[in-house]
Amino acid sequence: MAPTPQQLHQLHKKKLSRTTKQKQPNARVQRYLKKQESQLIEPARQILLLKGIRCSDAMTTILRDFRSMNAPHSKLLLKNNAIVAFDGHNYETAGGDDEGINSLEFLTTKNDCSLFAMASHNKKRPNNLILGRTFNRTLLDMAELGISYYKSIADYKLALKKRIGSKPMLYFAGDLWEHQSDFMKLRNLLMDVYRGDPVSKLILSGVDHLIAFTVSELPSLTAANPNIQQSNPNARAVVHMRTFFVKLKKNPTGDSDSAPVPFLVPCGPDMDYQLRRTQFASPDIWKQAMKQPKQNKSKKVKNHKTNIFGETIGRLHLEKQDIDKMGGKKSKALRVAHKVEKAEESEKLEVELKSEKNQMEGEFKQTYGFDETDMEK
Repeated sequence: MAPTPQQLHQLHKKKLSRTTKQKQPNARVQRYLKKQESQLIEPARQILLLKGIRCSDAMTTILRDFRSMNAPHSKLLLKNNAIVAFDGHNYETAGGDDEGINSLEFLTTKNDCSLFAMASHNKKRPNNLILGRTFNRTLLDMAELGISYYKSIADYKLALKKRIGSKPMLYFAGDLWEHQSDFMKLRNLLMDVYRGDPVSKLILSGVDHLIAFTVSELPSLTAANPNIQQSNPNARAVVHMRTFFVKLKKNPTGDSDSAPVPFLVPCGPDMDYQLRRTQFASPDIWKQAMKQPKQNKSKKVKNHKTNIFGETIGRLHLEKQDIDKMGGKKSKALRVAHKVEKAEESEKLEVELKSEKNQMEGEFKQTYGFDETDMEK
């Protein structure tokens, strides 16, 4: 029986699938896929700087200073974006509940950035700055900051500027960084924003600037308006950020080999801000984001520790040793010394025996009047 047209079409499809080979991606696609793979040591995180629905010139200046502080790992978008991150919807479309978050995830994925900073300015929230980060292409956490004071890098005209790619020293002063959960998570976010490239060694010239974050409480605000503490307990705390250039000078009292003395010179940017709103990750997602591969985990060494001076101290557990029964290998020099010592002892013994024999012979002759040799004759 002859095959039907449908059967012939299926056989033709099978032949084509057998003969045709799958097209391999070109070199550019392969490089991109390799770059997107998970890595044991992550490179420096890229930060995306973008504007909100409305953005003033002052907030644009803040974004430009952010770009210079995080260069070359920063990307600035100059167009306004109709994104409302915390409200979860877009003003223009008002479509889904999470459209603002979806827009941020799309822009960070498109520009290959895991950090973002969005500046906006409106009547309800003036001078607003949102810092956030993503994990696995999804939003991890955000913090909204209300800026009350700002001094740009351009205001310090004669001050020295940080080098591109240099790592900062971060200093956090205040009890809230250690005792309040929102500020503890904000500190972790700020460290992620400013940390730069991960390195194993540093040189003095590579650490050329210091960023100090000092948090202080303002009791006068709560006294004037007691409802502030009920609505937002973080509103009464102000974070003072100050940036200094580290100028290294020769130690006047030390030797030529001594380390140089650092002098701090204000260089900007400086700002004061309050923590308005936060959206941090849940404990399950945070645990998943903090998970480390097994290759990066160092094995614990038993009976091995380091003291305060950096010295390595170990503890050894040995069985009871009997030194008398231990037979070590004797060298040639020891064998020669042993022979010489034995010969000296034998000579001393012969001298003692000879002196004793002479003494006995003298006593015998004194008693009997003759010697033993005379008796033999």
